[in-house]
Amino acid sequence: MEIKNELKILAWIIAIFLFAFFLPLDSARFQEAVTATLDLSKWYAREHVILCLLPAFFIAGVIAVFVSQGAVMKYFGAKAKKWLAYTVAAVSGTILAVCSCTILPLFSSIHKRGAGLGPAIAFLYSGPAINILAIILTARILGIEMGIARVVGAVVFSIVIGSVMSLIYRKEERAKREAQLNFPDVPEERPMWQTAFHFFTLVLILVFANWGQPGEGVTSGGFYWLWANKWTITSFFALLLVFSLIYILKLKWQHVLLGAAATAAAAFLSASPLVPMVVGIAALSMVTLVDKQNPENREWTLSAWDFTKQIMPLLAIGVVAAGFLLGSTHDDTALAGIIPNEWVASLVGGNSWTSNLFASVLGAFMYFATLTEVPILQGLLAAGMGKGPALALLLAGPSLSLPNMLVIRGVIGTPKTLVYVGLVVVMATLSGLLFGAFF
Repeated sequence: MEIKNELKILAWIIAIFLFAFFLPLDSARFQEAVTATLDLSKWYAREHVILCLLPAFFIAGVIAVFVSQGAVMKYFGAKAKKWLAYTVAAVSGTILAVCSCTILPLFSSIHKRGAGLGPAIAFLYSGPAINILAIILTARILGIEMGIARVVGAVVFSIVIGSVMSLIYRKEERAKREAQLNFPDVPEERPMWQTAFHFFTLVLILVFANWGQPGEGVTSGGFYWLWANKWTITSFFALLLVFSLIYILKLKWQHVLLGAAATAAAAFLSASPLVPMVVGIAALSMVTLVDKQNPENREWTLSAWDFTKQIMPLLAIGVVAAGFLLGSTHDDTALAGIIPNEWVASLVGGNSWTSNLFASVLGAFMYFATLTEVPILQGLLAAGMGKGPALALLLAGPSLSLPNMLVIRGVIGTPKTLVYVGLVVVMATLSGLLFGAFF
């Protein structure tokens, strides 16, 4: 055993030495790829982390803390009507910040406790496919049409795939319904409308703080007005958040108003919107962490911190990998990565059956941590990937991965897993073809 460990150490030493020895520092392509990596990392840090990700972590925390798991599950359990069960399962992903592996424990638990196969599969697909962080980033970085196509495609996919699997295995499902367990009714800490008010206030702050400028030459219209007044609208919803913190979460009004005053002062004193956002998030964190009356308020911020620890390192890895491999192409920047553009164009360029199928299969087996698919696709599109294959990968990738398939197989068996994966790949390929034909 000792010799084996020493050989591992020796192998690592040799690998690191060879990596350093053969670094192609004189290569122009390598130097540009390194520059692209640093440029893309800087752009993400400035444009997306503070205004987009940090508020979204608190939104994810609301669901994790203020809405009980049992209360969510009862809407697509055995007692629920089918239309309600599929609807809730299909849109549930918009309020979850999970990847294809993180969704598995929830899927396993609801399936074993008696949820129908159809709604459970719909939840399994929808969860990683359209969480609120991914929706905002996709629309902002890859374009509004790609963001809309992702939302519509993911919702339709989840319902269709769940319904088809329920139909194929209808005999098993009928027997299961006769002997299944009932989901318990879990009382909520507060009325659902109060939790919904708090949740959607945070969502609207996130949406308008990240409202993008309309296309070049657009100087009128509703979208332009919203962009021109985005910070006024964001400030209005920030006031509603102050109301929610005091009257719904019952935080000390002195602490909340002090944090609000600090945030307002930062907004007036700084030319950058990043400063008041940082001050506001810091104030919100401190106000909730020092609260002694309701432990849920403290748990909310701790849950947001857990999401941050889980997602940020993986997202950073995704950004660095995308920059080095595929380049940095935001705004007017055009820096190439280490992979030649012609390689990408030859495999997933255009809008053929083969390019869409290849993108779907590739996405199904690759592991995408939450949000990492966005920077990777940004680089692929710039390198020559067609928009159809891009959507195909976007619809197949986040919800599937090889580790994900292995766990699903342990829950529902090999035949059902193969049917599920096959349905995702086929529908992603067809959706890519259709999207590519129009865009």
